Amino acid sequence: MTGEKGDDFLKDIKKGQTLLSFNIEYSPDAVGHLKTLTARQQRLVLDSVEEQLASEPLIETRHRKPMRPNPVAPWELRIGNLRVYYDIELTPTPVVVILAIGIKLREKVRIGNEVVNL
Repeated sequence: MTGEKGDDFLKDIKKGQTLLSFNIEYSPDAVGHLKTLTARQQRLVLDSVEEQLASEPLIETRHRKPMRPNPVAPWELRIGNLRVYYDIELTPTPVVVILAIGIKLREKVRIGNEVVNL
């Protein structure tokens, strides 16, 4: 998310002036990652993504954090030991793109069948 429109949007968010509704899209990889979770974990992820990311995905909270530069995603949603990695596209319509879903294992994250250091 870069550019003038993105910068203006971030300024408005910090002032509390946005009520945008974001569409949520899952990448094919994220759908595969979701399938490796238990049914309970899948429901928890789907419910939390809808609740946490549909209206204010760019606001940092206790559970939503921007990440240091990494090959996975610029943002992380924390749901207990589960992690949802996402990016935001503001134009042409606001969309949260879920890129990866994993399970935190101490200093590492298991995404699908792969263990990643983030």
